[in-house]
Amino acid sequence: MNAIGKLLFALLIVAMFAPYVVPPFLDRIYYRGPVSDHFDGRRFFNPDGMAGHQSIGSRQGPMFLRFLMGGDKAPWPDSVAVTPTRPPARVAGEAMRVTWIGHATVLVQTQGLNILTDPIWSDHASPLPPFGPKRARAPGVRFADLPKIDLVLISHNHYDHMDLPTLERLWARDRPLIVTSLGNDSILKGRGIAAQARDWGGRVTVRPGIAVIVDRVHHWGSRFAKDRNRALWSGFTVTLPGGNLFYAGDTGPGDMRWTDDAAAHGPIRLAMIPIGAFRPRQLMSGNHLGPPEAIAVFKRTKAASALAIHWGTFQLTDEAIDEPRTYLAEGLRRAGIAPDRFRASEAGVGWAVPPLPAVQPASSRAASPSVSTMPNRSDSAAR
Repeated sequence: MNAIGKLLFALLIVAMFAPYVVPPFLDRIYYRGPVSDHFDGRRFFNPDGMAGHQSIGSRQGPMFLRFLMGGDKAPWPDSVAVTPTRPPARVAGEAMRVTWIGHATVLVQTQGLNILTDPIWSDHASPLPPFGPKRARAPGVRFADLPKIDLVLISHNHYDHMDLPTLERLWARDRPLIVTSLGNDSILKGRGIAAQARDWGGRVTVRPGIAVIVDRVHHWGSRFAKDRNRALWSGFTVTLPGGNLFYAGDTGPGDMRWTDDAAAHGPIRLAMIPIGAFRPRQLMSGNHLGPPEAIAVFKRTKAASALAIHWGTFQLTDEAIDEPRTYLAEGLRRAGIAPDRFRASEAGVGWAVPPLPAVQPASSRAASPSVSTMPNRSDSAAR
C-alpha cells in the first residue's frame, strides 16, 4: 500500500470510530420536526429496517476492514475515453431525450424542461479532494455545454450525489428549481443555494400538469460521521403528460414496496435505476441495488424504459468498472427483456426515449427482492 493509500485507510478508520469519539459540537442538525414512521425526532431511519451499515463489531467486521483497505478491489483504469456531446437547448412537447452524464447525473429534456439529477462535475467525490474516489469517466457533457437547467433533483447528501461545488456553479448560472428531501435544504442554504425540501409523499409543482413527488427509497445519509441520518434520502417521480419520469436516486432493495408507491403515481415512461457499487454483496446489499435487483425494480414499477445509473464513474466499491453493465446485460437476456428497454449507455450518448406504448409491456412482479441471480465470483475470477 502506497503512502496515499495508507493515509486514506487511516482516514477511513477514523471515520468508523468518529461517531463514538468525535465531540458532539461537530454534529450537524439539518432538520427539526415531528416524529413520524421514519423520523424519531433526531434522526431519520428506514421504516422497513435499517440500511446495511457494518462496523468492526459486526459479523462482517473482518470483511469490512478488508473492504476499507481495498484488498478485494478490481483494478480500474485511470480514465475511460469519453466523447462529450452537446445536447440541444430544449426538447419540446412529449419528445424526450435523456443523456447519462456519469454516475447518478442524468440530463432529461422534455416538455421544454431541462432536468438534472444529482449533478456532479467534480473530479473527486470526497470531502477532502484530492483524497477520496477519483473520477474515471469524464462527464458526458462538459459543464460549459450544459443547456440552461430548470429543475434539479437531489436525492441525498452523500458526496457523490450532493456535490456542492457543482451546485454552486449551477445556482450562480441558472437559478434552477432544486427539489430535495428534508434537511438537505439546510446544507444548501449554508452555501447560498435555495431549495424546496419535502418529506416522502410531498409534492412541488413545477408548472400546471408537471410536479415533483418525493418518493421513499431505502438508503441513508451523512456528510460527516457524526451527522448520520440527520437529513432524509429519497427518490423522485416527475409527473409528465407523456408518462412519468422516475428517479430512484441511491437505494438498496429494502421491502421493495417503495417501487409500488412510484408506480401508483401513474405510468412510468422512463425509470433511472442504480446498478453499481454492489460488491461485496454481503456489505452492500442493504444500501445499493445490484443488476438483478435493478431488473426487479424495473419489472415491479412496470416502467416502459429504463436507464442504468450509479456505475462506472467513481470506484466506490469492489467491482470492475464495467461489471455492472455486463451483469445487467446478462440479467436482461435471462429475463427475456429487450436490451433497448433498459440501457446502460456510454456517457454522453443521447437517447430519444420512446413514448409510452398503447398497451404497457407485461411485467411480472419480483418474487423476492433478496433473491439474486448475479453470479458469485472469486477474487481471481473477477479480475
